[in-house]
Amino acid sequence: MGISMAICELDSVNSLCKKDKETIIKARPGSIQSLEACADYDETVTAEDAKKVFAADWEGFLKRNRLDGERESFLLDKIKKEEDAAKLRPMAKKAYSGWVVLAKMSPSQAQEAIGSAGPDNLLTKWDTIDLEETNAICGRCGMSWDKGRGCIGSFGPDNSQLPDIARKHGLLIVARVPELAKSREKLSATDAAKLVEECRVLKEKLVEEGKGPARRYGGVVERMELMADLCAKNGMRFYFL
Repeated sequence: MGISMAICELDSVNSLCKKDKETIIKARPGSIQSLEACADYDETVTAEDAKKVFAADWEGFLKRNRLDGERESFLLDKIKKEEDAAKLRPMAKKAYSGWVVLAKMSPSQAQEAIGSAGPDNLLTKWDTIDLEETNAICGRCGMSWDKGRGCIGSFGPDNSQLPDIARKHGLLIVARVPELAKSREKLSATDAAKLVEECRVLKEKLVEEGKGPARRYGGVVERMELMADLCAKNGMRFYFL
């Protein structure tokens, strides 16, 4: 396992993803009871019911809709031929996913659903954007400090000697990186300014440590300084994980 370093990108109004990441569109509360009108669901039809409709043309139905005849049920929206779907729709049943759509709820209902769901059961607008587009957004974002690749970059392996080298020279933040990665403690913009100074000192000390450490850790220190400088200038927190 390796250690990564990351910024709290939502601390900055300049992060291009901020609005989408803070726009919650769905929540998965503990129960959807009384919220069915706002709930996500799939329409399903059992294979048994479908066979009753297409008894004389079962193989044809499966073939033209590219369906597996061994399945016990089918999702209605996976039926490719609309005329076939129309015949099955009257016997379709709702299979609730457990998610509720906040746009269909009153503000108070939405807040209650978000609170019940907890942070790990929320879907933001950013989550619905495909990977190619998110990569393009990150590439344009000034907060994407790792050469346009995003807000997270590699610090190195768990057994990196860089923290030990930093400790030897009294560079306390870098020395604590393994501990900070375990706790995921958020460090302040003030800490970021201190880390910038530590990185500048560390670059000099790595040369004194010899060619091996300088080559091995020089790039890491450069990236860490870039990240810390960005956080210090934009009032952002950062962390290791």
